[in-house]
Amino acid sequence: MPIYAFTCGPCGPFEVTRGMAQSAAPTSCPNCGGDARRVFTPPALALLSKPVRGLLDLEQKSAHEPAVVSEKTGRPRPHTHEPTPPWMLSH
Repeated sequence: MPIYAFTCGPCGPFEVTRGMAQSAAPTSCPNCGGDARRVFTPPALALLSKPVRGLLDLEQKSAHEPAVVSEKTGRPRPHTHEPTPPWMLSH
């Protein structure tokens, strides 16, 4: 069963376990019984492996703060043949 986060103005945050069909249903605060609104939280990324989580963090960061590259990195690709003139077709 999914866990949904809600918040009550006077009492604060709390979680409710319910089926996905009831995800949008209104909920009352378990302490005071007042109306509570649903809070959207990020998925449980801590369950991902460390390399995958690092790549997702890097992807998110690059969307807003692209890294400036000042030099080439990585291995150079070996040049195995002479350049072919553009009018020749290669197979």
